[in-house]
Amino acid sequence: MAARDVQEDATVANYPTEMSEAERYLFDLNGFHIVRNVLTPEEVAACHAAINKNSDEAVPRSDPSLRNAIEGSPMYGSGPPRLDLGGIFEWGEVESRVFKSILAHPRLVPLFHGLLGKGYRLDHIPFVLMNNQGGEGFQLHGGTVDCTSGEYNSNLAYTCHNGNVRSNLLGCNVMLVDHNPGDGGFCIVPGSHKSNFKMPPGMVDGLAHNEYIIQPATKAGDVVLFSEGTVHGAMGWTSQTQRRCALYRFAPATVAYGRSYFQGNSGDDNNTMWPSKFYDNLNVAQKAVLEPPFANRLDRPNIRDDGSVEITQRSERKKQHDKDVFKTKYF
Repeated sequence: MAARDVQEDATVANYPTEMSEAERYLFDLNGFHIVRNVLTPEEVAACHAAINKNSDEAVPRSDPSLRNAIEGSPMYGSGPPRLDLGGIFEWGEVESRVFKSILAHPRLVPLFHGLLGKGYRLDHIPFVLMNNQGGEGFQLHGGTVDCTSGEYNSNLAYTCHNGNVRSNLLGCNVMLVDHNPGDGGFCIVPGSHKSNFKMPPGMVDGLAHNEYIIQPATKAGDVVLFSEGTVHGAMGWTSQTQRRCALYRFAPATVAYGRSYFQGNSGDDNNTMWPSKFYDNLNVAQKAVLEPPFANRLDRPNIRDDGSVEITQRSERKKQHDKDVFKTKYF
């Protein structure tokens, strides 16, 4: 069963339909990959206009308990705290359109499939990170083996078996301003998704071994995909241009880290719906990414190469048997 609703703003035929061998190799090597020019300059401008209109809602991380780096470290910065701006899916059709397009952007879908598998899902509520000059970054964190404790972290696990890459939690950083060398912002330790040990003293704060911590240079419109199993953070922001990037996290069909999808607007903590405005003006592919975690074979919508959606199903006889046994549609 398939539902057609091909992306209106980007012709699917103009994009690759599979993750390339080069992309797979580079992601497996480094634990992250930069996808260039995902958003057009016009789309980036639309994001800025929406942020400007809603910037009064940004919440500063000024309380000492919310600071993400130790004073005096390269991650701390020298001025104001980071600003977090939520609500980017709830600003209406015009202002949220580009932000929602990331859910099933035709340039990104092949990479989401290659890194997460069919039926991938949104796991965290996305938001915009903002830093004024001198603004605080974030000490290094994450790791399939936690970079601080050295314990195995199944929530962030990265694996590769028989040529299939899987990341239990995938970060997706949509860059809305240029991040030039030395500007600060997102930083990462390439290859650390395969590390078997915790970091040596001082490294999580950038005070030791900082030659192994890189700040990728990116342009507005680029997207950085990274396994949360790759140790990452953010350097203090040095540019006079306000740092802006939208952060999303995605997961495989059966995996969940966050729990915001439980509540929606019903007041029932067990209601598996995102906030209702998330669903406004979505096409069927974008809506498929908002499904809660469950296996593909249980009627999960999967995005096809042409942007349409296919419902993966078991036989009607098996479904009827489950209903006879369990008195409900799904086991």
